[in-house]
Amino acid sequence: MGASCKDQKKALAICLQRSPCVLIERNTPKDCLTKPELKQDLPELCKANLRAFMECKQGMFDMRKRMKGNAPLSTGKYDEIYENLSSGNFDPQEEMRKLEVLNRNLSKQQQLREKQERERLNGNEQ
Repeated sequence: MGASCKDQKKALAICLQRSPCVLIERNTPKDCLTKPELKQDLPELCKANLRAFMECKQGMFDMRKRMKGNAPLSTGKYDEIYENLSSGNFDPQEEMRKLEVLNRNLSKQQQLREKQERERLNGNEQ
């Protein structure tokens, strides 16, 4: 059960390593998560990954999930990326560009969901 949050943890670590807080300002990932002034400047993708990781960790203690399990087992999807970032084998500009693209896609998805929700609510009112 301990390995079930492995993918979420690695996704969060990768996002933090790509964030301006770490790459440009040279803060530690822990500082970026714990200090409120740094945490508010994190990209939305990192905040979403943090929420997913925290929900996974909370699910480990949720008695309702005891029978089915907390989450799917680790797929190893982020292992190679995580290893490259951890060893320093990466191009900082390329990683910043990847984070901006992922963050932009997340923002578009959120805007689309909000628009669909508004349309759904407007349809129910009529």
